[in-house]
This record gives sequence, C-alpha cells and structure tokens, in this order.
Amino acid sequence: MSVAMRPAVRPLVLVLTLVLGCAPATTAVAPPGTSTLPPSVSAAPTAMASGSPSATPTVAGMRIVIRRLGIDLPIEEGDVGRDVPSGGGSGSTPEGAAFHFPGTAVPGNGGNSFIYAHARIGMFLTLWQAVVGDDVEILTRGGTALHYRVSQIHPSVPSSDVSWVAPTADDRLTLQTSTGPTPAYPRFIVVAIRA
Repeated sequence: MSVAMRPAVRPLVLVLTLVLGCAPATTAVAPPGTSTLPPSVSAAPTAMASGSPSATPTVAGMRIVIRRLGIDLPIEEGDVGRDVPSGGGSGSTPEGAAFHFPGTAVPGNGGNSFIYAHARIGMFLTLWQAVVGDDVEILTRGGTALHYRVSQIHPSVPSSDVSWVAPTADDRLTLQTSTGPTPAYPRFIVVAIRA
C-alpha cells in the first residue's frame, strides 16, 4: 500500500520529521522522492504473517549490530510523544539505544524497518563510515541473527524528505542518524536489504 493511500501516514510523517530533526544529532538522508521515515508510518502495528490477528511483531529484545563499525545497540520502540516536539513530548530522544519508528515493519517480517539513533560515540556516529556491502545484523530475542547488506548510502537527505519511511516490498532496514544538532541539517541514511 502506498503512503498516499494511508490517511494516517501524512501527520505521522510530519511529526517524525520534527522528532528526528529536532532530537540532538538525529537525522536521516534520503534520495530524491524518498523519505527519512520508515516505510510503514501508521500508528498501529500490523499483524504478524502467521495470520493471528492478535499477534503483532515487536522489537522487544532485539539488537542491531554492525561489527565493522563497532555498533551494538538494543532496539527499543520509538515514542512519537517523547521523541517529537509536536507530538507533545520534549523532542529529546534517549541515548544508549536505537529506536524503531512506530508503525514501520519489524525486522524479519518483510517491508521497511525504520531505525534511528543519535550520531554519538557508542551509538550511530560511526554509521557515517558505512560502505556498500557492510553486514548489518539484527539479533532477535530468541538468538537468531537476521543478516542485511548495505546497498545504499545517502549522506545528505533534506530533513523535509519523509519518503524513506514508505512501505517496501522487500525486507529492508532504513537506518537514520543526524549530520548536525538541529532540524535544518540534512539526515544521513543507510539502506540495508535482507541477505
């Protein structure tokens, strides 16, 4: 389903733009016509492919690991109210974790999983050194390693470009960090496709 077909997506995209752009050192980069937000931007998570309407995938217990870059962080569910000033929160994304944008795909379930973190030491600062072919692992709470390969790097995506959160047919990670301390700075985006 395209972003244009989902009425709840546009307000969330605007909120995410503010959250990710206003949080210290949290920005994303996207190619023209794409977004810095995850592909599936809706307030409600989607049901798991198992068909159970009550079972929804979650990032609880997951970690993102990019060994070559020294990245090893727990993944927590993002909070628009906390991370985005216009969402009623302070616009202060916590440190020490990477955050999954609510409503985007959960890694391993197909689609676009949008994950963001500060450009700080011990977080996503070294993401700036990513190269095509880098291995990105998502470790599940059950201990399974899901492998993704970096296929695209976009070092200067305008903060107004929210196309990066749009749903995709493939199983991908869209990783975002900032290039500066305010929303005026572009975002740095890395796309990794499931291997």
